[in-house]
Amino acid sequence: MSRPQHCLLPLLRGTPRQRVCTLFHAGLMLSCFVSIVIYWHVGRDPKDQGYLYTLPVDIPCPTLGPPGPHNSTPFAGSNIFFLETSERTNPNFLFMCAVESAARAHPEVLVVVLMKGLHPGAPLPRHLGISLLSCFPNVQLLPLDLDALFRGTPLAAWHAGLWQRWEPYRLPVTSDAARLALLWKFGGIYLDTDFIVLRNLRNLSNTLGTQSRYVLNGAFLAFERRHEFLALCMRDFVANYNSWIWGHQGPQLLTRVFKKWCGTRSLAQSLSCRGVTTLPRQAFYPVPWQGWRRYFEDISPEGMSQLLNATYAAHVWNKMSQGQRFKATPQTLLAQLQARYCPTTHAATRLYL
Repeated sequence: MSRPQHCLLPLLRGTPRQRVCTLFHAGLMLSCFVSIVIYWHVGRDPKDQGYLYTLPVDIPCPTLGPPGPHNSTPFAGSNIFFLETSERTNPNFLFMCAVESAARAHPEVLVVVLMKGLHPGAPLPRHLGISLLSCFPNVQLLPLDLDALFRGTPLAAWHAGLWQRWEPYRLPVTSDAARLALLWKFGGIYLDTDFIVLRNLRNLSNTLGTQSRYVLNGAFLAFERRHEFLALCMRDFVANYNSWIWGHQGPQLLTRVFKKWCGTRSLAQSLSCRGVTTLPRQAFYPVPWQGWRRYFEDISPEGMSQLLNATYAAHVWNKMSQGQRFKATPQTLLAQLQARYCPTTHAATRLYL
């Protein structure tokens, strides 16, 4: 029992000021460690764990409208992309809703879901989510080869050395990088897997959304192929790399690059300069992250219509609600959105949750 005390003695020797500094640094390191442990614990999505072995692997496909898009090339430059940079191959219900809502809002467009856990030439895994998404003729689930994606971009050397070091936010940082490389190489629309798409996005080009009056967010991105703004983002990603600060390689990166791009020190609600446009918060983040619980609260149809009057797609802030338990009622904002924009996923949710 006395050994830990002896280990601390060298740290506590010296002047009182030195002892205070030593204890401060030790406390700071402990705080960083605790925050990282909490991050990884929350990020496991525990709600999915209990249902992994009880959910069916197949689902009856709904009766859909006309056949899929005329353009069936996965990387044609006008597609909608979702990324899964972990090894997971069992999409949760919010992931399923995001893809379904995008597919229903864009029947003429290919919706490409790139998953690192899939392997070329191998059959798709048998999961409820895979079965449901395979119902939609304009959805393609494909393997995500990160080495090939980053090859030929300013991020190639960074990615080559990524697994040689330990980093606290490796998965979200990899996702931040992958979306930049993907749109720079192929063009199109990128969406996070916790969006619900309300309307067609095809009229948006070289556009991103404002999260708040101070910060842009890359959960939605729409850019032409080889756009210089994305090239600048990738170069800044490497030049100012810091994986220890949450958001530094994502929202903060887009914000600082856009300010340089426009030659401004502050963001306006909506701003367009040099061919790149930012849309106001209501376009993609009608509920700010601090108010994420609003998605699990009842709302009247009139209130929902007013809230989402200027919204293209609603970001649900899944990271904030993971591990939380809420009483599901049909009147909650999230339930009404799912019933209207991803009805097949909504029906499965009601059956199996």
